[in-house]
Amino acid sequence: MAKVRNNIFVRGLSGSLGEQFVIKQDKAGRTIVSVSPTFDPNRTYSEAQITQQNQFREAAAYAKDAKNEEVYVEKAIGTPMTSSNVAMADWFHAPEILELDVSAWHGEIGQIIRIKAVDDIQVTQVNVIITDGTGVVSEQGQAVRADGLWWTYTTTAVAVNATRVVVTALDLPGHIAEMRWED
Repeated sequence: MAKVRNNIFVRGLSGSLGEQFVIKQDKAGRTIVSVSPTFDPNRTYSEAQITQQNQFREAAAYAKDAKNEEVYVEKAIGTPMTSSNVAMADWFHAPEILELDVSAWHGEIGQIIRIKAVDDIQVTQVNVIITDGTGVVSEQGQAVRADGLWWTYTTTAVAVNATRVVVTALDLPGHIAEMRWED
């Protein structure tokens, strides 16, 4: 790839040049020259392509509303991306729960369940639900951010027959990741 700096021919130029080239400027001030796209007027899309197009529409709608969120604006500083680009990328990346540590929990009040959750931008909330063998909820609540990627949940009830812990993590666009532990 050739790099042209401070060339009076292309500085500030944008648009199309005939039907041959498309010229645009990015946020970093770089001039991008590319061949004009061509499309077959009779093209058909696969089911996967249609799904991706629909997801892109949803991401664009989310980014339009969320581009002024402080976290997206800050993440875009010093990069060629706009806050809208960052928000759109965040929409495509759901959070992940990397680890669920129940080693310090034995069904008593005040014990800690630790959750390691990550997202490309920010995990906004981690929820914990503890149920017994029949699915009856013993307790539920939100974990609090601890250090690094870790969140902690302090139990508030005795879980006599607790056999399942379900943890969910949410990100800014509202995507949910889930992890289960069963005894």
